[in-house]
Formats: sequence, structure tokens, C-alpha cells
Amino acid sequence: MSHISANDLKTKGISAIELALSSAPEAVVSVRGKNKFVVMGMAQYHYLRECELSAALAQTRADLAAGRSVQESPEAHLVRLDAM
Repeated sequence: MSHISANDLKTKGISAIELALSSAPEAVVSVRGKNKFVVMGMAQYHYLRECELSAALAQTRADLAAGRSVQESPEAHLVRLDAM
């Protein structure tokens, strides 16, 4: 993972990000020597988002297979939520 200092980002702008992302999919932005932010290109963001959604779908399928689900009407669902 590449690193960009806040000062480099301030003085070089987007070119500092482009340079950092030319060698890694993400770059850490450090502020006063502490890692504070991560920047990435849109392709990497979309890839990570897709991974997140795939993981949620896998968890949902596992819950359904294990019987950890409730099938009910919207009205019954609201009643159940109010009771919690």
C-alpha cells in the first residue's frame, strides 16, 4: 500500500494520489505522521463494494439455510419490532 502525506496532498494535489495509485490499489493518507484516510480508484471501490455485497448475500443464504429467518406480513413485522 502506498502512502501520501497530507503535506504532499496539499502541495501536489491529485497528482500525489495518481502517483501513489500507480503502484498500489489503495493509498494511505497520513496526517502529522498518523494514518488517517485511505484513497482508492473507483474500480477498486466498486470491487470492494461488490465483495461486501457478496459477503452479505452469503450470510443471508447461511441464515436462511440454518432457519434463522422469519416470514411474516409487514404488519406482523412492525408488531414484533414494537415488542422488542
